Amino acid sequence: MAYSGQYKLKKKNKYRGNADNIVYRSLWEKNCFSWCEKSSEVKSWSSEEVVIPYYYEVDKKGHKYYVDLLIIFEDRTILVEIKPKKETTPPEYKGRKTKRYITEGLTYIKNQNKWSAAAEYAKDRGWHFEIWTEETLTKMGILKPRLKPLKPLRVVKKK
Repeated sequence: MAYSGQYKLKKKNKYRGNADNIVYRSLWEKNCFSWCEKSSEVKSWSSEEVVIPYYYEVDKKGHKYYVDLLIIFEDRTILVEIKPKKETTPPEYKGRKTKRYITEGLTYIKNQNKWSAAAEYAKDRGWHFEIWTEETLTKMGILKPRLKPLKPLRVVKKK
């Protein structure tokens, strides 16, 4: 199964935007798109149709943020970012500034800058901004819960 690709709508009347160019960049996004189509609570939705300008404090430049989802319900409108929970918290410092630590730190700062701009953008319009992680998606029934954590791989000694 592909982790990214072109999403094919089943109900074009619910989608707001270019229905022929809906791209999912993760299976979580694909599952959310399917949920938006199937949910009777969702009046209309779109993916990456809302573009928000934001200032990235590291390079001191303006950029564009394409929000994962705009979902319109009967009583409210939300902007949604779909991210792994680990990307919503600062990276853990383990005593050395490794390349991985620096990359994760820069990603965290960029996400914070984007999300701050998105929250303001949503607030200005009377909407809400939400970040959906694997925990959120599981609680909503979009993702199936993991039955058990995976066991560590057992090392087999060669004879």
